[in-house]
Amino acid sequence: MTDIEIKKVTLNDVDQLQKISKQTFHETFSESNSEENMTKYLEEGFSIEKLTTELNDNNAEFYFATLNDNVIGYLKLNFGQSQTELQDDKALEIERIYVSKDFHGKSVGQILYNQAIHIATAKNANYIWLGVWEENPRAINFYKKNGFVEFDKHIFKLGDDEQTDIMMKLKLKE
Repeated sequence: MTDIEIKKVTLNDVDQLQKISKQTFHETFSESNSEENMTKYLEEGFSIEKLTTELNDNNAEFYFATLNDNVIGYLKLNFGQSQTELQDDKALEIERIYVSKDFHGKSVGQILYNQAIHIATAKNANYIWLGVWEENPRAINFYKKNGFVEFDKHIFKLGDDEQTDIMMKLKLKE
């Protein structure tokens, strides 16, 4: 899998971003959630309008993982006031790392994660934080393996279902 490339997402890529966002979110969570809640979240959370707004945000960045020009995963980072909760100028939030199911276990998530570390270091962040669904052991284990520790919990609404996310952080410097 050494041919994987990381590419910054631009407004011209919004259709591809919507496609990979919906696909990977559905692959990851459809078995554990109602069809109604999934449909509502996919339509609202990944609408072209919402993704365009996020792409135009100077405090958010998206990156694609591509293989032979095919998008196989993506990363969304937030800085400053665009962070979903902490909004610490010395922090970076990983809001999303999603990889197409066909590429699970092939280090694509690690490559995207490494991009987040690179950006955090370049922005002189003191730490990285994120929220991960408490019923997603694969993701929780991935972040623990990479040195993240739990520090809090918050509620994530998927349709009408309130779910608990574990908040985790990784200190980059003391």
